[in-house]
Amino acid sequence: MRYPLFLEADMNQILPGHNGTTGYTSNHPPKHIIDLDRYPIDQPDHPDTRRLVNRLRGELDDVGCAVIPEFIRPDSLARMLSEAGRLMDKTHWTRESHNPYFSGDDSSLPATHPRRIFGDRYSGFIDSDILEDTSDLRAVYDWDGLTQFVSACLGVAPLYCWADPLGRNPYGIMEDGSCFPWHFDGNEFTVSILVQAAEEGGTFEYVPDLRNPGDEKFGEVGDVLKGNRQRVRTLDLRPGDLQLFKGRFSLHRVTEVTGARKRIIALPCYSKDPMYVNRPEHSKQVYGRALPIHYERQACRPDTLSD
Repeated sequence: MRYPLFLEADMNQILPGHNGTTGYTSNHPPKHIIDLDRYPIDQPDHPDTRRLVNRLRGELDDVGCAVIPEFIRPDSLARMLSEAGRLMDKTHWTRESHNPYFSGDDSSLPATHPRRIFGDRYSGFIDSDILEDTSDLRAVYDWDGLTQFVSACLGVAPLYCWADPLGRNPYGIMEDGSCFPWHFDGNEFTVSILVQAAEEGGTFEYVPDLRNPGDEKFGEVGDVLKGNRQRVRTLDLRPGDLQLFKGRFSLHRVTEVTGARKRIIALPCYSKDPMYVNRPEHSKQVYGRALPIHYERQACRPDTLSD
């Protein structure tokens, strides 16, 4: 199986904390996870797949975001929800303030500069390196076919599973009172799979392509942080939906969650650079720790952005 756009690359490098024993190979589609009857992405030349790729590529170009409804089968969603429940006590919860770049305050800048505007965050992550060996999330992420499909939709090749051992495919957790303020992602491309919606709130808001690798556009970022909603878009995902998103370049947030039911979302991440990982400070703020790889590779950056 090969998408015409995709260039051959090793997508299944075994990272620290991951023994690779998912039971899948590059030519073994996880049919019990993805609804391949409705979305035959294991067949790149299938007319339905070609139409889907063209639609998603167009939406990504237009608004920086695209959604495939009910991409994950209900039984697989139930298994992901069960796994998240078993690992819930290992969630790294954060209550802190941060700017959109997860960097420290810089008193040399004006008080109105985006790097000096901090928002309160309360949310958690189940880090990628503690997912179970039988995890559906781990299995679908390790399947080369999904990486190739995402590559075709983004128009980017080669594309790699993200090398960051903590952030490559975690579960994001939000409970009553949780919120995630405006920020940019450390990785270039994120695939989100909503596992469970909150009772209320938890709406995804974003400003597409607000910056680019050569221009931070601090002025426009500052406008959004100060309340300008002219370019803000909203997205209400449903369980099983798959979202493709250019999170490094699009400012985004998740609104406050209310109610007893947690919002749980799976976050497979991808990068154009097979060496790139989060900076240590970013990793500590989001995932609760930094590993030796974060220090060893902190100079390996895909661009010159603040993060």
